[in-house]
Amino acid sequence: MSRDGERVIELINELGSRVGNVVSDMVPPAAQVHLLNAQRELITALVLIYEHRVTTGSDARPRRRAAGAKRAPARRSASRVGKIPIE
Repeated sequence: MSRDGERVIELINELGSRVGNVVSDMVPPAAQVHLLNAQRELITALVLIYEHRVTTGSDARPRRRAAGAKRAPARRSASRVGKIPIE
């Protein structure tokens, strides 16, 4: 991981701990556990997004079609299932 990535992780962790200290006085313990788990998942997602953007090269940009190229036919979406009647 790059040095910038490490700094981002440190910043997010510091912000999380500061918010956690403020919230701990107002939020019940069970809710604190839930919030900490959600925070951990959010940090993990942000790190994965960051790493993906850093590791993908400049080839990841969408490419234009040639002037005479035909567009691929649109895929048909699956027919929707009707609602289930409730008695």
